[in-house]
Amino acid sequence: MNPVSAALVKGLTRIGPRWLPFADAASPELPLGRILRLSLFQIAVGMATVLLVGTLNRVMIVELNVSATLVAAMVCLPFLFAPLRALIGHRSDTHRSVLGWRRVPYIWFGSLLQFGGLAIMPFALLVLSGDGVGPVLYGQIGAALAFLLVGAGLHTTQTAGLALATDLATPATRARVVALLYVTLLLGMVASGLVFAWLLADFSPLRLIQVVQGAAVVTMVLNVVALWKQEARNPALTRADRERPAFATILRCFVARPGATRFLVAVALGTAAFNMQDVILEPYGAQVLKLSVSGTTMLTALLALGSLAAFALAARALNAGVDPHRLAALGLVFGLVAFPCVIFAGTIEAPGLFRFGTVLIGFGGGLFSVSTLTIAMELDDGPQTGLAVGIWGAAQATAAGLAIALGGAIRDGFSALASSGALGPGLSDPAAAYNAVYHIEVALLFATLVAIGPLVRSASVARPLPPTRFGLAEFPG
Repeated sequence: MNPVSAALVKGLTRIGPRWLPFADAASPELPLGRILRLSLFQIAVGMATVLLVGTLNRVMIVELNVSATLVAAMVCLPFLFAPLRALIGHRSDTHRSVLGWRRVPYIWFGSLLQFGGLAIMPFALLVLSGDGVGPVLYGQIGAALAFLLVGAGLHTTQTAGLALATDLATPATRARVVALLYVTLLLGMVASGLVFAWLLADFSPLRLIQVVQGAAVVTMVLNVVALWKQEARNPALTRADRERPAFATILRCFVARPGATRFLVAVALGTAAFNMQDVILEPYGAQVLKLSVSGTTMLTALLALGSLAAFALAARALNAGVDPHRLAALGLVFGLVAFPCVIFAGTIEAPGLFRFGTVLIGFGGGLFSVSTLTIAMELDDGPQTGLAVGIWGAAQATAAGLAIALGGAIRDGFSALASSGALGPGLSDPAAAYNAVYHIEVALLFATLVAIGPLVRSASVARPLPPTRFGLAEFPG
């Protein structure tokens, strides 16, 4: 070890665990360096998320003149695989193979699907816009295939990757390791948003091709490095005669638990409320507030920063014994402040207020997501904990996909009515179509508060003791 490295290591050893939020996630069986290497697959997932719901939807609507309805349909295609997340986790648990790997095959083929989708995506988008060679129909088919491949790969890789992290961690550190991976996802979104904003500052179709295909290569590199020598081969766990319980039976038992159905309804409504704006937020910034491609790409980074701040607050609050149902409701209240900020920003032409509202959307959505994930983790402390988290992810991602599709369709429909004069001169402004979606999201936030309210009361009665820790070590301060 050279003198500089030795001094750095010596300095780090003097820092107490209080100032290293994830220091207690490590264990002799799973050192911190190995955890950080495994978390690289989450950076690839965050990068794909920024491309799909951030950069590409604005480029397709504004620069390539594709209708918002078609763009919303394309963006929500990856979410078609969301309901399969619980099944993917269950199948990886009971995978049969002579090689002795359970998670590696799913992560590997998920990575290949992501790479293939990102590799063909920019060319399909150019044909879709009418600027390429060939009928636009070919572009629509190619773009749909690309988004489907990325979605299938993203959900498969993330589900199996989180399951692998759970396998490798000890019972005492398992929740903290999963928490670290969640934060890595947010950091990957922030970093990707900043990098894409810088690379696309001088936009051109050629630059778009280079950026998206570069993301495909980076995805493969990150996932291969993350996966390398992580899972030991164990043929006893994957033998052909191993009993495989029926997924439908396990699922029915989970849904039959008291409050489980209401909880899933609240997750779906709240997720839809925070995600319906995903496909229109950047076009809103471009068409109403006249922001550049670089400026609107930064919005995704602001959303992720807000979510990361919410995660830090949730970690401290949950460790202090705050009921996660109440914390989820607090996230909804932040959403009720965020969307009016976005609406008024367009009215008074205030980009700063718009960015502030965007951060609040990320903060409220992040607080709601983290809190409901905590509730899901507490629904079953037995061998079906992974299934509970998988069902939470399936409900959340499915609701997000449907909400994104509806957001684009409502925006286009309202815009068509306004341009035809059917709504009168008062609603002819371009911002009116976007504001219609934001008002629907506010209504969904109120509906979610109604759905989660009885759970808050029942949790207060049934849980006199502080809730189980979410697993994130206490932040400094």
